Amino acid sequence: MRKHWLLFSQTVTIALALLFIVHTLKPELLPNAARTGVVTLYENTPPASNARSPAMGLSAAAQKAMPAVVNIFTSTIIKTPVNPFIDDPQFKFFFGDQFDTKPQTSSSLGSGVIVSPDGYILTNQHVVEAADQIEVALSDGRKAKAHVIGSDPETDLAVIKIELPGNLPAITFGHPEQAHVGDMVLAIGNPFGVGETVTMGIVSALNRDHLGINTFENFIQTDAAINPGNSGGALVDGNGNLIGINSAIYSPNGGSLGIGFAISANTAKKTMEQIIQHGSVTRGWVGAGVQELTPELAESFKLGNTKGVLITEVLPNSPAAKAGMKTGDILIAIDGKTIGDSSAMLDTVANLPPGKVALLEVMRNGTAMDLQVKIGKRPIPKDVAE
Repeated sequence: MRKHWLLFSQTVTIALALLFIVHTLKPELLPNAARTGVVTLYENTPPASNARSPAMGLSAAAQKAMPAVVNIFTSTIIKTPVNPFIDDPQFKFFFGDQFDTKPQTSSSLGSGVIVSPDGYILTNQHVVEAADQIEVALSDGRKAKAHVIGSDPETDLAVIKIELPGNLPAITFGHPEQAHVGDMVLAIGNPFGVGETVTMGIVSALNRDHLGINTFENFIQTDAAINPGNSGGALVDGNGNLIGINSAIYSPNGGSLGIGFAISANTAKKTMEQIIQHGSVTRGWVGAGVQELTPELAESFKLGNTKGVLITEVLPNSPAAKAGMKTGDILIAIDGKTIGDSSAMLDTVANLPPGKVALLEVMRNGTAMDLQVKIGKRPIPKDVAE
């Protein structure tokens, strides 16, 4: 009996050790991938609080992530205006067929990231915008036609899908909230159409906003070389886990100057789940235009600090108008969450579900007051007031 018990104990110990090794080094091989309720995703287990996972090495990180990064080729049919006299016999007699027009095709390229084994791919909205045909090329040489599931212009994200047999090599999602300035990162994509390329850099800054690129901004800035064609590709950490979707560069000439921006994987994941489930993204809206509080404005309103935002516009019949909000109010907090600037206000309202009654704390003529606002659904286009 004791011999059997020892044999059983040794077997369990070995099995647990193997499971720990696979979970640490190859989490994507485990069958219990995270299920969001919408699509199956691979997610890296976050380290303990304040702990830093040791990087596995550049080559290992690249080899882990590269199979999940795809090249995206799009084509758009450009329809030229037809001459109104094209079918007139006399016009034909004098001018022949020199004014006959034929549809022309415009091609472009970008990158994408496979996020689920069944073929969902995350990319930038501007990569697939207005495309009539989309072809995806995998790192193993396979190609497939793709169709758009949905897109979100306000974050410049889109989800497309391909149909290929077997489980596709999906990326493992990392935890960008635990990234630090100075961390090593890799950018993977298809710059200039030369093929899958890996560049190395560091995290230069976190939570970049107010850049005027998207309506909702939460960028990771990096100096890893990002060039045209990299859009929609992966920014991965030292363990090959996705922390961002490469989206834009700062450059007067189109080349990489060491200032690139990637949409945080947390933002991308949240947006992607809504697109897959609903085909679009639903956000909260109150219908108020805002302005940052400068020290001069804060002094004129007799405020002790510049926390909060100045209400500069209240749209007629909007949730804010129905709640009694007025131009000149200072919005201090929403449901107890302090509003530091216009970006925080935009994000906080957008994350509230339409129909929810939220408590907005405002200052009016030096007096604090609460307004109950029934959150509406944010309309499109994106140039509406928040």
